[in-house]
Amino acid sequence: MASSKGQNTIAACFQAAKRVRVDAGVNAARISSGDPGAELSGDEVASDSKKPKILAAVGAEASKDDSAGINADKREDESGSGSGEGERETAVASDEEGSQLNKEQKMRMELNKAIARAKRNLKTCEERVAQASGEGSFPDFKDLLVEPTWLTSLEEEFSKSYMSKLHSFVQQEANGAKPIYPPPALVFNAFNTCPFDKVKVVIIGQDPYHGPRQAMGLSFSVPHGVKVPSSLVNIFKEIRDDVGCPVPSHGNLEKWAQQGVLLLNAVLTVRQASPNSHAKKGWENFTDAAIRAVQQLKPGTIFLLWGNSAQDKARLIDASKHHILKAAHPSGLSAHKGFFKCRHFSKTNELLEKAGELPIDWQL
Repeated sequence: MASSKGQNTIAACFQAAKRVRVDAGVNAARISSGDPGAELSGDEVASDSKKPKILAAVGAEASKDDSAGINADKREDESGSGSGEGERETAVASDEEGSQLNKEQKMRMELNKAIARAKRNLKTCEERVAQASGEGSFPDFKDLLVEPTWLTSLEEEFSKSYMSKLHSFVQQEANGAKPIYPPPALVFNAFNTCPFDKVKVVIIGQDPYHGPRQAMGLSFSVPHGVKVPSSLVNIFKEIRDDVGCPVPSHGNLEKWAQQGVLLLNAVLTVRQASPNSHAKKGWENFTDAAIRAVQQLKPGTIFLLWGNSAQDKARLIDASKHHILKAAHPSGLSAHKGFFKCRHFSKTNELLEKAGELPIDWQL
């Protein structure tokens, strides 16, 4: 049984996750209402013989997103009611109608569906964290990765010995004198917000921010109301100079993740005020497996590798099947050594549109 201090830590983390979810819910409601100022807001895996199983699961989940059920869910979540009138609305445009939408309308439609899907996944995580907290324990990792397309792709990793040892370590850390970040419901936020079948771009970070309320499970991202870290400020400056987007007043990158940008840290947890404290405990094996899954089953993915740590992951990627863009890390110490003027954001959209994909709206 965990100590009372550990229970308090998990409960506090759970409350922090709820605050992030409120941010997302408010923003989604503004989008639904048409508010023009609304934001649209961080071992081998599958062998060739397992590809049909993974792709079938991906296809099934994608089909689910295009069903009337998920759109009715979204309308109910965002309006606060599940009126019969709303349920009678046509959920998804037919192929004929879809072909008549312009690029911006298609992007908005896809983003609204992604917001609903991410909200549903986060709600499930929070419920499971609440149950585990009531039992005085840290949730099983498999209970926190709720996005079916990723769970299918990475299922075998959860049965490996390194994951068991990693969970024991994280459980012990959660019961320690200092809290760990991000909150339990956000540990796998990168996967739960950006489904496997939607991944178009991968941005690799190192480990989560180690200050209170900073980490939200997405590399480089911080929740609304938290001071924007210097690395992210430099990313925003490069986006401004590259594609003309004004520097935003916040650092919440959920909107990128919801458009297919996998914001993946190599390490998914950290102890407060102790950077890299959870490195080399097993997380790197898991996130490497995720990168391998993308490189095996998602040809044409664009990998943005900033800094030596991220660029080390190039060894996992077949450059003949994917696009690898490298630059210096955006930190204040190195941004002037090759990150500024790298133009990765316009290059990414050029590659996407050349492949017939919708571009990323980098504006937050």
